Amino acid sequence: MSEELNDILSAGEANGQGGPTRVAEPSRESQLPKRFYKDVSVLLEDENRFTLALDDKPVRTPGRMPLAVDSKPIADATAAEWSAQGERIDPMTMPLTRLLNTAIDGVANEAQAVKEDIVRYAGTDLLCYRATGPEGLIARQRALWDPLLEWAQTFHNAPLTIAEGIAPISQPKGSILLLGARLDRVKSPVLLTALHLITSLTGSAVIAFALLDDAVSGEAAWTAAHVDEDWNIEEWGEDEEAKARRDLRWRDMETALFVVENLR
Repeated sequence: MSEELNDILSAGEANGQGGPTRVAEPSRESQLPKRFYKDVSVLLEDENRFTLALDDKPVRTPGRMPLAVDSKPIADATAAEWSAQGERIDPMTMPLTRLLNTAIDGVANEAQAVKEDIVRYAGTDLLCYRATGPEGLIARQRALWDPLLEWAQTFHNAPLTIAEGIAPISQPKGSILLLGARLDRVKSPVLLTALHLITSLTGSAVIAFALLDDAVSGEAAWTAAHVDEDWNIEEWGEDEEAKARRDLRWRDMETALFVVENLR
């Protein structure tokens, strides 16, 4: 793979939270590399490890590491992104490829720091900060958020404190430690990258943990993360630019959910 392609694939891989989320600018189209391959395939590297290949040549990340993953479905979906490219290769249409690049070149070398960042979210988790009104919003937050917090308490013995308003509160240290211990069992950098992306997109470590343990569906998790936003949309209508941004975030959420479903 050319150095030019490496540079483009590395551009915009992270949004500051470790997730691939940047919108491509139309002016960049003419600068994108032309498609230089015909066939895309998945090679079995060793037992249950799969590498992407273009014209039978293994693909490498911008950091010159093999683009490989321990999941055939994820490898196949990544290959589909490459197969779907037209005359030019646009990495902004390849969220799974960019997530894998981030995991292999970055998270694999900084796993502990990434885990600590996810757990840090639990200290200021979205689900713990409740509105003071109106009553309809309060009721909706309780309906969607309380079950997730009850699950964290029951399943992980990690109760979290609820507060009204946005003033910072301290969470029980024991709960934070127990959630961190659960995350320590995650060994895959790709899975860890997906969990970090989910956490940053939703503002909730509890939601990420619930998805990791298959305690909530992806759609329900996304709805829970947007209670306030959806309430405001119902009250005041939806802004087109805000909708476009949310659609892009959902695309990245879907990518992360797909990874979690196949690696947890």
